[in-house]
Amino acid sequence: MADKTGILSIDQGTTSSRAIIFDDQARIISVVQQEFTQYYPNDGWVEHDPEEIWQSVLNVCKQAIKKAEDDGFEIKATGITNQRETTVVWNKNTGKAIYNAIVWQDRRTAKRCQELHTSEIEALIQKTTGLRLDPYFSATKIAWILDNVEGARALANSGNLAFGTIDSFLIWRLTNGKVHATDATNASRTNLYNIKSGKWDNTLLELFNVPASILPDVKNSADDFGNIDPSLFGKDIPITGVAGDQQAATVGQACFQKGDTKSTYGTGCFIMQNTGDDIVLSQNQLLTTIAYQLNGKPTYALEGSIFIAGAAVQWLRDELGIIENAKDTEHMIKDADINSHIYLVPAFTGLGAPHWNPNARGAIFGLTRASGPNEFARAAVESVCYQTHDLLSAMTADGAPAAALKIDGGMVANNWMCDFLSGLTGLSVQRPSVMETTALGAAYLAGLKVGIFKSLEDIHAQWSMNQEFKSVMDRKIQEKHLTNWHKAVKATLVYADTP
Repeated sequence: MADKTGILSIDQGTTSSRAIIFDDQARIISVVQQEFTQYYPNDGWVEHDPEEIWQSVLNVCKQAIKKAEDDGFEIKATGITNQRETTVVWNKNTGKAIYNAIVWQDRRTAKRCQELHTSEIEALIQKTTGLRLDPYFSATKIAWILDNVEGARALANSGNLAFGTIDSFLIWRLTNGKVHATDATNASRTNLYNIKSGKWDNTLLELFNVPASILPDVKNSADDFGNIDPSLFGKDIPITGVAGDQQAATVGQACFQKGDTKSTYGTGCFIMQNTGDDIVLSQNQLLTTIAYQLNGKPTYALEGSIFIAGAAVQWLRDELGIIENAKDTEHMIKDADINSHIYLVPAFTGLGAPHWNPNARGAIFGLTRASGPNEFARAAVESVCYQTHDLLSAMTADGAPAAALKIDGGMVANNWMCDFLSGLTGLSVQRPSVMETTALGAAYLAGLKVGIFKSLEDIHAQWSMNQEFKSVMDRKIQEKHLTNWHKAVKATLVYADTP
């Protein structure tokens, strides 16, 4: 007889799906992960097969649940966290997507954004959504699918299509089509949601030519999202927590006080700072978003988005073939020739904050005959730290300096990187004991709704630090690195905008 409480956390990311079972003390009981295919049909296009995502989620959940139940755990709640902005449109009658998922990194709608752009529209979008007019967000992706899939607009106008970010698509499938919903954090990433009124915005729906009939209901981050159909996992487990991946990591890092700042290093890198009740509209190209919403009350955040972080290390492995796994980079960096310092600008799918140039592409500067695999590894890891520095500088300029930086994600297992990041930014860099903070955040939200966790204070008390990095970098070395980095970025942007 199961007498131990488990929480299923579904972490549907950009390159893999994971299921993690946590206990009521936020300890990991079981974890299963499965990668899936990335499709690049054209330059700057990135797609996923929604059916492959769905199957990967089913597979990892079944395995993780079985292990937990074999160990005497009963799954009491489910949390979902997801790659944000990635767009799926499916037929309500069949449940099948009418086109592949268009991934957040995808830049195919850059031209459409340029056509829509005026200073007035840009100001309207920022004031309403906290975001910018950019291909990154869901609105132009939805319109592209409706305009490019034969018969899609007619189906949408007759009420037969549904749009969702990946959380919505999974909720629909998990509940066997009973629930079409999302949470406020994911809604706030679409360019269609008014973050002040907490509603889909009719003016923006008209601007982007998106029919309201396809949109999901918007709920709190800890809420009732229906029950998982018992045919899937043998029982009807409630879905009670949902948040986009970066917001979930913010919860998992217990960033509940105004000013708390976390940085997640996954496929991309995302820094988020809690701004409490304040909607801080950035003057320095950052985004304003909802960090989490509880009991109808949103907590806001400033965010900086870097499109390529861990993906730069994947590039070293998959395209260049100079590493076998990400762990190799740490010893390679230590063996790198200090006199052959190169700078990689990893703009493989454009540059995010604070530059927002969808036309930028990757570039390497400073190559010599001595530049080899070790130097490439160092340049890839350093590029993530330089981009982090630039985002933190933009936050400071917006009147929101970080006092310390809580870090998570796969890359932060690299101690060299953490130390370099601390020295470059001059901040205390804090790595948590539980590294899976994104999945943990979803579990916290799910557990909060059903009473496994009593309050945010209860959750905060569970956070603990694995290691703190407080490195001091010589000021001249710091200035040299940043000067060279900014020269490299400037040259990349010039190249991007040169016909």
